[in-house]
Formats: sequence, C-alpha cells, structure tokens
Amino acid sequence: MTANPTAQWTAQQIVEAFPNDTAPRYLIHDRDGICGDAFERKIKALGTTPIRIGRKKPKQNAYAERVIGTIRRECTDHLIALGERHLLRVLLQFVAYYNQRPHTALDGDSPLARRVEHGGDIVSTPVLGGLHHTYCRTA
Repeated sequence: MTANPTAQWTAQQIVEAFPNDTAPRYLIHDRDGICGDAFERKIKALGTTPIRIGRKKPKQNAYAERVIGTIRRECTDHLIALGERHLLRVLLQFVAYYNQRPHTALDGDSPLARRVEHGGDIVSTPVLGGLHHTYCRTA
C-alpha cells in the first residue's frame, strides 16, 4: 500500500495482481488520475479491455461498487489477512469461486463455462476453508 498512489504505481499493482495470464477480459474503472494513460497501457498489455465509466454517470460505477462490496461482504470481512501473499491467495480463490457460481444477471449462468451435470449424488466441496462451498454431482 502507499499513501500517495500514482498512475505508474497503480499500473504496476495491476500487473502484479494478475500473474501468468490470469488477467480479466474487462476492467471497469473510474476517471481518477491514478487510472491514467500508463495504467490503461498496462491493462491493454495484459490483454484486458479497460472500460472507463462515463463522466458524471454515478450509476455506471455501481457495477464496480457491487463486485467490491460482494468481495468485502462474502470474503474479506470473514478473515484476517496474514500478509499480502495470503490476501492475494484468498482473493484469487474467491474470484475463481465467484466466477463459477450462478449469477442472476446472467439468467442463472456463470461467467465461466461449466458443464451441465445430470444424475448422481450431490457432493459439497469447501472453498476458502469452508467459508463457501461448491456443489457438483458424482458420476
């Protein structure tokens, strides 16, 4: 963390946050100075499309605020981070879990493709030490 983030610092944080081709397809961000040209160049170099919210359009920011709120309410409010590496590991696990579960905005589908399972017993697998669970059917 830094008390005075710059566009260069923010750009480097984004690169370090998504190692090994794990960057998202899109990144919605506001028009803050720390999300300047250097930031957008780094985003594009990762293969991510940056999407700036419109000027004086606070409702567009709701999508970013919603996902940050979900991460806070469903993940970070329930743990004590033991350091930066621990927090990064937890957030990566949560994002993987979050992108596999059904979303009402996607008519019950998930952002990541998953196969439809028919028949078999339902098995629960703990995620994040049991904070959440995924469910699948046995073959």
